[in-house]
Amino acid sequence: MGKKIKKELEPPPKDVFDPLAIESKKAATAVLMLQSPEEDILAKTCDALYRFALKGDENKITLLGLGAVESLSKLISHEDTTVRRNATMACGIMAAHNDVRKLLRKLNIIPSLIARLAPEEEVVIHEFATLCLAYMAIEYTSKARIFEHNGLEPLIRLLSSVDPDVKKNSVECIYLLVQDFQNRAVISELNAIPPLLELLKSEFPVIQLLCLKTLGIVSCEEETRLVLKENQALDQLLKILETKEFNDLHVEALLVVANCLDDVETVQLLQQSGGLKRILTFAETSPLPDIQKNAAKAIAKSAHNDENRKFFHEQEAEKTLVTLLGIDNDGVKASACHAISVMCENMASKDFFTKQGIPQIIPLLSRDNEEVREAATFALANLTNACPNNASQRRRLMNSAYFLITTNLILNSEVLSTQGYHYNNRRLNTIAVADAEGVKPLINLLSDQRDGVIINSCTVLINMATQEALRLIIQTHGVMHALVEPLQSTNNTVLSKAALTLGAVACDLDARTELRNTGGLVPLVKLLYSNHEEVRRNACWAIGVCANDELTAVELCRLGALDILQELNLSTSRGNNFSDVAQSKLLDNNLSLKYSQKGFLSYSNLIDDGFYDCGRIKPEGKLLSLEELSKQELNHNRAVILANTRTPEPAIVLPPPVEEKQETTPGRSPSVHSRSASKDKEKTGGTVPSPVEDKMEPVSMRSPSFNRSIGKDKSSSKGKGKLKKEEEKPKEEDEPHPPKVEAETISDKKQWLPPFDSVLNDYITEASKTILPLSNVKQQVLALAQFVADRMGGAIEHDKLHKLNWELHISELKYELKSNVIPIGKIKKGIFYHRALLFKVIADRIGIGCCLTRGDYGRAWNEVKLIDESTQGGTKVLLPPETYVVDLMYEPGRLMKHASVDADHYQHI
Repeated sequence: MGKKIKKELEPPPKDVFDPLAIESKKAATAVLMLQSPEEDILAKTCDALYRFALKGDENKITLLGLGAVESLSKLISHEDTTVRRNATMACGIMAAHNDVRKLLRKLNIIPSLIARLAPEEEVVIHEFATLCLAYMAIEYTSKARIFEHNGLEPLIRLLSSVDPDVKKNSVECIYLLVQDFQNRAVISELNAIPPLLELLKSEFPVIQLLCLKTLGIVSCEEETRLVLKENQALDQLLKILETKEFNDLHVEALLVVANCLDDVETVQLLQQSGGLKRILTFAETSPLPDIQKNAAKAIAKSAHNDENRKFFHEQEAEKTLVTLLGIDNDGVKASACHAISVMCENMASKDFFTKQGIPQIIPLLSRDNEEVREAATFALANLTNACPNNASQRRRLMNSAYFLITTNLILNSEVLSTQGYHYNNRRLNTIAVADAEGVKPLINLLSDQRDGVIINSCTVLINMATQEALRLIIQTHGVMHALVEPLQSTNNTVLSKAALTLGAVACDLDARTELRNTGGLVPLVKLLYSNHEEVRRNACWAIGVCANDELTAVELCRLGALDILQELNLSTSRGNNFSDVAQSKLLDNNLSLKYSQKGFLSYSNLIDDGFYDCGRIKPEGKLLSLEELSKQELNHNRAVILANTRTPEPAIVLPPPVEEKQETTPGRSPSVHSRSASKDKEKTGGTVPSPVEDKMEPVSMRSPSFNRSIGKDKSSSKGKGKLKKEEEKPKEEDEPHPPKVEAETISDKKQWLPPFDSVLNDYITEASKTILPLSNVKQQVLALAQFVADRMGGAIEHDKLHKLNWELHISELKYELKSNVIPIGKIKKGIFYHRALLFKVIADRIGIGCCLTRGDYGRAWNEVKLIDESTQGGTKVLLPPETYVVDLMYEPGRLMKHASVDADHYQHI
């Protein structure tokens, strides 16, 4: 046997690289290896980078700076499964950092991640692909991209995965996606509800919690709620609520139930099955404040529906809400108040809250928590409202208020009951608020930092002010002073409510006086400039109410309210019914201006001394004062007709000289002085003082400026008198001497006074003696008509009016008096407008009701209302009063029915 020869080894090919084992200690080296074409190196490198990124955010930032993200985003679509898996794991971990997510969005990684959700991929790939998508779905743009690439469908499919991590990541991603309405709208179409409900049975609490959060969002959609009802989801949710071990899920489960309660049929089924009662019991007995808060929110949300409110009432939800008011947690209290504000739209519920709810709500007005205060005031506002959410009924209420202003009535429940509201219930609620001592804290809240609190407090006070007794209580707690601050708010709703509140409580003289003293009229007048329609309207309403007081009306005019209202009413877009009423109210305290502008004085507009008629002026025109008109040089303009029976000079009433203590006239009763002066000023349009009372009344009733002058003169004269007494003999000292008043001093301080019309004064005296005693009003009207005609030239034939020569007579009077102002008593030849004015002046003084209307071309006439007695079957029947025009020219005393042909001929040429 031959010898074996050892076979020589062949050398390796020269083009083959010998294997190289590298131990890399730098991440940068590993990142460079991501460019390797070898799958094994790529797989190991991706795994190494995954473990490196898993250690913390600093490592993620390091890899981001080294450019690893760009390479990894490409490798998740690699052909090799291991490379694809490890790259996906690395991307999923690194996407937790915000900066990494920004780059991944630029790299458009979402389509590649959705492709990794395919059923044939490994479970690990599913896990980290869904994890990465969940991180990406935090931003809105990524949600839109996932929706565009139909990412919801594979995510919903993975809810049934065998791996809990895949389930958790998938449901979390879906939870983030459905926060966008596009994804939420298609969730039912993709049949996502059944797998979500199945996940509620998971043994992992985090999956259950994410599932409930997802259901809480998607159940806002009506279609989703129907699917939940079909799958009997409420039974499953109620079981969770009744299981103490699931107390960490109760809050979210209750939110889902709350959304389902929006559906009337669902509530009805729950009510029939006892589920509704179980929910209320759970809310009442739960030890967790968040549970109780969400339960109250659920009731509030569902109770917006009328039918649902009835179901809740049948289950005595009111008791649950009252119980929640007693929980020492601000969030629970606020939510309970919101629920009460909704439930009280049911009248039966409102009755319950009146007795047991209001006493517990009132203390919440003083809580430190702003949310609680606002919720408490909102609940009280709805409890005291008759119909808080009906806009059309609120509009009718405002129209009723407009009617009340024009008729000088106070807003009250008896009048408004004609609107068909439940005002008796509101009356009881407002009384309950007062009985629980809620007035003072409500007024204190008018200075709250939160606008909603102020608005709600104003609403409650407005509702309470409909009753006179409560309105007086509100006034005693300083509401006028408290309203000054909200009247200067920058919030239009606050301004509107504050003005409305002022109009509701300023129905009494004392309240208006307080408003003037606290400076509330200034911000009120400024509201007329507002560009907000409701603010202007309510401000006009408040001014219309305040103008019922003469002193307040004068002050409003001084502040420019009348001028602003005139501008508003001339505008076609800014004026309203309330501005017209407010202007009329102010003009009622300046009849001279009213007659000049409007050409009409009503039955209630009683002409007083100082009234003058200078003819028609334009609405935007300015009426000169009587003093200004009297000081003008004689001109050819229409003569100013004056009605004034006050004596021209005030009587100086000197105090007894012996008792020096009585010489305190200047400082005595300042309030009386002020009222008298303001009243006089009002009656003459704020331009002419009413001085005649100074002659007829004691010094204490004169105008303040005049009294001060007299007081000053008396003091100085008294001092001079004492010096003279010291120089005189002792005998003379024993004799009382009145203090001497220097004539020059009085003359210097003397005000301008309108001329005294003694003839008019005699007319009134004679009419009082001869006409007033007549048996009925008709006879008095006829007699007064004849009386006026006789004093102004007698009856005139139709075709001989020009022969009266009244123009010449008036010109002669102007020349005689050296003034353009003529007292009406001096006119002996008068036509329509002279006679009609004299008739109105005398009628007002002796108590005959009549109105005065100015026509064109010197026409004017008076109208009276007379009641005719009719006999039917031997019984006298009083018919409604009829309006007649009184003839003072052609056949004095003739009565012409209003709108008749004769009346029309009398009123027009």
